[in-house]
Amino acid sequence: MKIGIVCYPTFGGSGVLATELGMALSDKGYEVHFITYEQPVRLAQSFHPNIYFHEVKVPTYPLFDFPPYETALASAMVNVIVNQKLDLLHLHYAIPHASAAYFARQILKKTGQDIPFITTLHGTDITLVGRDATYAPVVTFSINESDAITAVSNSLREETFRSFNIEKEIHVIPNFVDIKRFYQADKDHFKQMLAPDGERILVHVSNFRSVKRVPDVIKIFDKVKKEIPAKLLMIGDGPERQHVEDLARSLGIYNDIRFLGKQEQISEILSIADLFLLPSETESFGLSALEGMACSVPLISSNAGGLPEINIDGKTGFMSDVGDIESMSQHAIYILSDEERLQQFKKEAIANAHSFERQRIIPMYEKLYCEVIASYNEQKSLAN
Repeated sequence: MKIGIVCYPTFGGSGVLATELGMALSDKGYEVHFITYEQPVRLAQSFHPNIYFHEVKVPTYPLFDFPPYETALASAMVNVIVNQKLDLLHLHYAIPHASAAYFARQILKKTGQDIPFITTLHGTDITLVGRDATYAPVVTFSINESDAITAVSNSLREETFRSFNIEKEIHVIPNFVDIKRFYQADKDHFKQMLAPDGERILVHVSNFRSVKRVPDVIKIFDKVKKEIPAKLLMIGDGPERQHVEDLARSLGIYNDIRFLGKQEQISEILSIADLFLLPSETESFGLSALEGMACSVPLISSNAGGLPEINIDGKTGFMSDVGDIESMSQHAIYILSDEERLQQFKKEAIANAHSFERQRIIPMYEKLYCEVIASYNEQKSLAN
């Protein structure tokens, strides 16, 4: 089977999941073609003989204030589908991938060609951007034109049905983690460098956007540090970074925080962490937190979106209402203040992560691919 994957090539959850899926499919013998404007971040970390990358070139002209990426993407889709003879197109993040795929489909039909496409919803394409009145009609139409729709959590599935007039079933296929790559490795020398006096290490990973409530991370850490010697690792970058750095300075805790920026080898950093902080306003799933769990890191999170589907309150960590810094701080202190208790939470985190390992999830996508292609071929046969 030849599969085209369209995604954003960034550090965000949708791009990471799409890339991990493509690599997993490649390992099982499928031919995978990535179509996007840059090589996906994680794809560059290793070579896969069955994976091909097709760069979307977006020409710039003085006429355009904003280059028409959607048009360039649709043209690239047509080119790859025709020349590589793809069997299926899998779109990650509805905007603008689903509408570009519909555009490409109309072009292909004029030449007597066509393939089915699946749209996977990841979160802000539905909960934030997609609900904007500017995009909503196009998002609704293009999702409904998909041959199949998936969502990464039950929460996102329900939110999509509430927000849009979706006429088809939405299959829930959760995000997954590769436990062969994400596990607690022996990095004691690294931990000794960052926490030379045996301090507890807390970690946060995100794109530093307002929806992640990154200032809450700093405030939680401030309260924890008053009770327990601790260090904080901030992984990622984005619009809130300068603000939270200033906040850390004003609280006098900046020297106990490392702002590491975007990191590719994140599993090595997670291996030395004792607690993951994710107080987001909303999360469709929380892939970075799941990867943390696989590395034996319990989770302190909000109870928003899909987080209750991965964080078992009182076992893998704790959940609190969005913005409840006091509750999150107390839960963090409770876990970190007792070594035996911390180790028990770590064991539960690993056990829960294994229920989302990729060997369990990839067959769900394979099954859907086969069903969609079979249905498409049957409809095509009947039409003829």
